[in-house]
Amino acid sequence: MLKENFNELQLFLAVARERSFTKAAGKLGVSQSALSHAMKALEARLNIRLLTRTTRSVAPTEAGERIIACLEPRLSELDEELEQLIQLNGVAAGNIRISAGEHSAKCLVWPKLKPFLRQYPDINVELVVDNGFVNIVEGRFDAGVRLGESVDKDMIAVRIGPDVRLVVAGSPDYFAQYGMPQTPHDLQHHRCINMRLPTAGGLYHWEFEKAGKQLKVRVDGQLTFNTIAERIDAAESGFGLAFVPEDSIGQQIADGRLVTALTEWSPVFSGYYLYYPSRKQHLPAFTLLIDALRYSDVV
Repeated sequence: MLKENFNELQLFLAVARERSFTKAAGKLGVSQSALSHAMKALEARLNIRLLTRTTRSVAPTEAGERIIACLEPRLSELDEELEQLIQLNGVAAGNIRISAGEHSAKCLVWPKLKPFLRQYPDINVELVVDNGFVNIVEGRFDAGVRLGESVDKDMIAVRIGPDVRLVVAGSPDYFAQYGMPQTPHDLQHHRCINMRLPTAGGLYHWEFEKAGKQLKVRVDGQLTFNTIAERIDAAESGFGLAFVPEDSIGQQIADGRLVTALTEWSPVFSGYYLYYPSRKQHLPAFTLLIDALRYSDVV
């Protein structure tokens, strides 16, 4: 019976993961009608309702959830075993999924991935950019990227970048009009570009440190973004001050488009780490990726 339904079970798993026939069909490269017909045929053959369908969404039933819980780990084990067999031909190959935030993906991970992918054309990498704290196990990622202080203790962590420094930045015209803040408290009288936290949904309180003294300041302004690129552009355009990683505005500072303030208060955070579950058996391709991303200047 499993042999008869194996393909349909894989299709069902794709629909359940995507919570959408349209998205699942797009990923699988099949038509939506064919996918829907396959699901109805599977449910009829098993005499069990696996999916609850509405006009807006698709969700697995209780029986569907039980099948997912049984099916996912077994398919994962099968995939890993097949990948291991592929390695026997001496060619580095495989599929790797990584979750990373916007800043680490743009300034660190992607620049290192480009030469790696050219060197190993049979290794496929999916880089999912998400500023939230993603559960990489539930999300079926091979690894994630976070600042060292945010990595869970039960994970293996490999440092892949230098320390990160946050700075206050604004356009020369802005500072000419509103003046330069002398202390973090002065920011309460400036137009600041806020950042919406992806997890809790609240606004980020800007963090500062000087001579061992830590300070958090709640700022106000006309604009709020949840991405770095838009905050930088808004600061360049004179809409206010942004609080961003220094390495993300190196060119703007060099060109004179942005000027930094309160540098003596600028906090330094531990660098980014690639982290992954200690119990997971990884493929040789993943080991090669770790070596490519590893930070080489650790003292």
